[in-house]
Amino acid sequence: MKILFLGTSSGVPSKQRNVTGIALREEKGKGWYLIDCGEATQHQILHTKLSVVALKAIFITHIHGDHCYGLPGLLASAAMTGRTEPLTIIAPKEIESWINATREFTQLYLPFELKFIDAHTLPEIDVDAFNVTTHALSHPVPSYGYRFSERNIASKLDFAKLAVDGIPKGELYGKIKRGENVEVHGRTLIALDYLITDTSPRTIVIAGDNGDPTLLSQAASNVDVLVHESTYTKDIAMKVGDQYGHSYAELVASFAEQVGVKNLILTHFSPRYQPHPDAKPSIFDIEQEARKHYAGRLFLAKDFAEFTVAKDGVLSAVE
Repeated sequence: MKILFLGTSSGVPSKQRNVTGIALREEKGKGWYLIDCGEATQHQILHTKLSVVALKAIFITHIHGDHCYGLPGLLASAAMTGRTEPLTIIAPKEIESWINATREFTQLYLPFELKFIDAHTLPEIDVDAFNVTTHALSHPVPSYGYRFSERNIASKLDFAKLAVDGIPKGELYGKIKRGENVEVHGRTLIALDYLITDTSPRTIVIAGDNGDPTLLSQAASNVDVLVHESTYTKDIAMKVGDQYGHSYAELVASFAEQVGVKNLILTHFSPRYQPHPDAKPSIFDIEQEARKHYAGRLFLAKDFAEFTVAKDGVLSAVE
């Protein structure tokens, strides 16, 4: 599994950072998932190996423009580059109304079906390689975090248990190996009860804008990777106030330490933070503040930075 950042600025782009967009890539093949689609996300994609034809689903965390204004252009480009497969969009219901209005008023023709799923009412869904759960956050508009847990991890049959339970060899073994539940003598057998896995499913939480990380206490407990906004350092957050519903480095780092997050990636930085260590304020101020409160593996996202989540849950940057 890989995480590729397409934009890491909050509110507006800067010369070094575009607004929010995150690609989650499958372990094998070209399949990928887009979380948020700020303006010019499709331009960012052009600088990567990602293909809009191979895009499996889009997740929008909330309706603010720096997280969704790139969506119409991305869909139009997908149409013009030959996409015909249906595309699932999981987002607040307002996104569907907006896209439908855009299609009507700009005569946007899409040769593929859009399948909208309302994030407001979605507790859990399986989307190809992942089981995804939705978690409400704290922001002036409804905002969500998405927890991705990989499905269909490598496994082998527990032949001893199959024999003890009298399950005949043959077709049933094949179904169970594929993770399918089966009927035997009038009872349903759960495939997972007869599969042995060498590793646990890798889990990633990618949060939208959020002023209260504790709302993710259950979702992020012992998660392999937490991607969370850190718009400010504490000093500036105190000056700005909490009316904008954003987090700061100390707040997120302390939370991650408390719930046992193994790897923490901070993103969505206010453009006031400059990329040079001698600047005031500097992006390094966010890093230093976070490291004082979090002992795990900490990373600050950059545009086009890519990270690999190994099977043992260890996160590393791709050079």
